[in-house]
Order: sequence, then structure tokens, then C-alpha cells
Amino acid sequence: MTNEAGIPALDGAAPFWEGAARGVLMLKRCLETERAFHYPRDHSPFGGRNGTEWFEASGKGTIYSCSTAYRANPPYCIAYVTLDEGPLMMTNIIHPDLASVEIGQRVRVSFVPDKNGRPVPMFELAP
Repeated sequence: MTNEAGIPALDGAAPFWEGAARGVLMLKRCLETERAFHYPRDHSPFGGRNGTEWFEASGKGTIYSCSTAYRANPPYCIAYVTLDEGPLMMTNIIHPDLASVEIGQRVRVSFVPDKNGRPVPMFELAP
């Protein structure tokens, strides 16, 4: 199910997808601990309460782990990225030479259209 803008209606995650449509990575933070978290949800995973808020993330991070599927067509690299704000985010790494992608490299968010044209956050190596 989507809204008029084609944004998925997923349990309060609309601000995440609205941010993606604007080229902005949105995260949630616990109001009690001020810690950021991902995936978006209404309750805090830290305090278990409903006190959360959306905020604009930097879109930068570091590759925590990665694995490249060379036999896929086309090949792709799936990774966990530790965002500068703290949470781990499962994502894809976009790079023309996937063999050069390594743990510890700095990355930045890039929004790639899915098969329906909706922007999905992925990451590319930071310059």
C-alpha cells in the first residue's frame, strides 16, 4: 500500500520514505537516551517507550561488514554500514569495482530507484 506520492505506508515509516524522496536519510532517536536507531519504529529499542523523534542523518558511515555476490547478474555487494549517528544499517554498496570494497572504508548515502522508481538508500564509497 502506498500514498499518493507512491511512498510505502509501513507502520509509521512514511517520514523515512519521504526523506528518501528528497535525497535525505531520516533516522529515529530515543528521546530518553538520545541514541539513534534503525529500522524505524514507534517505540525505542533502548527504553521501550514511545518517546522517539525523526531527525535528518548525515548519510555518512563506515563499512562494518560486506559480502559480494559475484555470480549474481549483475554482481552486488551487501553490507552492514555503521552510520556516524551510531546504528548499523543493512544496505548495498554501489561501486564499479566491487573487488575493491573493504571493511573500514568510509561511505555516503546514495538513493537508487527501485523497479517502481522509488528511491532506496544505498551507499557508495566516500571520496
